[in-house]
Amino acid sequence: MQTESRIVFPVVASATQAFFKMERISVFIDGENFLYGVKSINSYYTDFNFDFKKYINHLTKARKLINIYYVIAPLKQNLNPSLYTKQQKLLSRLKKEGINVILCKRTKRDNGDGTQCHKIKEDDIRLALQMQKDAYDNKFDIALLFSGDGDFVPLPEYLAEKGKKMEIAYFEGHTAFTLLRVCNFKASLINKKILNKFFYRESLDN
Repeated sequence: MQTESRIVFPVVASATQAFFKMERISVFIDGENFLYGVKSINSYYTDFNFDFKKYINHLTKARKLINIYYVIAPLKQNLNPSLYTKQQKLLSRLKKEGINVILCKRTKRDNGDGTQCHKIKEDDIRLALQMQKDAYDNKFDIALLFSGDGDFVPLPEYLAEKGKKMEIAYFEGHTAFTLLRVCNFKASLINKKILNKFFYRESLDN
């Protein structure tokens, strides 16, 4: 009796299945720079009411979100208890949302007119070091920077050497042109329309 032979062909993934790889993206937020940008649009606006997680999800859709870092210095409780309390609520909310809060210092400086102020210190270097460390450890393919600070200009070149890309979210008029020019992938403008879209509508006082 003749038996029927069957040829089994191997299953070959489609071109999309074989070559598509979801890009990994990590977000690095310069908290002080973001607040200045928000205030430049409306002095009554504050980062306390901004839904960072929702906006970041909007920017990173179709990519795999790996980490979010928020770099800031705590306010001095004795100088402004009300603002201190609001900032602590903001930081607590960010942590609950899975955002990594990196704290740096504020130092007292003389203004030259007999008055003093407290300036944030080490925020740029802490953000840059975290980005470089994660790039070296191959934790992301794209770094999304929330800042317009020209001190970050060397970062895109370093990332390119590691095979990484860099995006930037920035405020018009408060971003170094050199930073925009060297960012080798994408820039997202944060304007009044964006802020209003991603502000919380409900009260956050409780």
